[in-house]
Amino acid sequence: MPAIHFFNEGIRYKIPHPRKTASWIRHAISSEGFKLHELNFVFCSDPYLRSMNVSYLRHQTYTDIITFDTSQEPGLLEGDIFISIHRVRENAAIFEALFDTELHRVIIHGVLHLMGYSDKTPRKKAIMRKKEDAYLSLRK
Repeated sequence: MPAIHFFNEGIRYKIPHPRKTASWIRHAISSEGFKLHELNFVFCSDPYLRSMNVSYLRHQTYTDIITFDTSQEPGLLEGDIFISIHRVRENAAIFEALFDTELHRVIIHGVLHLMGYSDKTPRKKAIMRKKEDAYLSLRK
């Protein structure tokens, strides 16, 4: 059964309107021609995500998101997406965005990574940003 789960690790945070958010994510997945198997979103602290960044990716920096693709079949989405609520709050202030908007941008950013989108070059980053904007505009 396809599922989207929201968890927290080491912080107290509950995503508002989890069903609406899950429906929005499902729409994005199907719009891109993928099928959902299972996605786990884990909301955590800056130190928690930084330790994962060091341990798994050997990056000594803070980040807002780390995405682990656990898909075993092409076209069938499965993965774990870790999001630092602290970093999202800070980025929202820096970019003068609403926290909710920045959080959903990061959520869809992780989903897009699982679908094969990259942000490693300026061109690819621009494509990904355009996709993020398009899906953000569909939120209800």
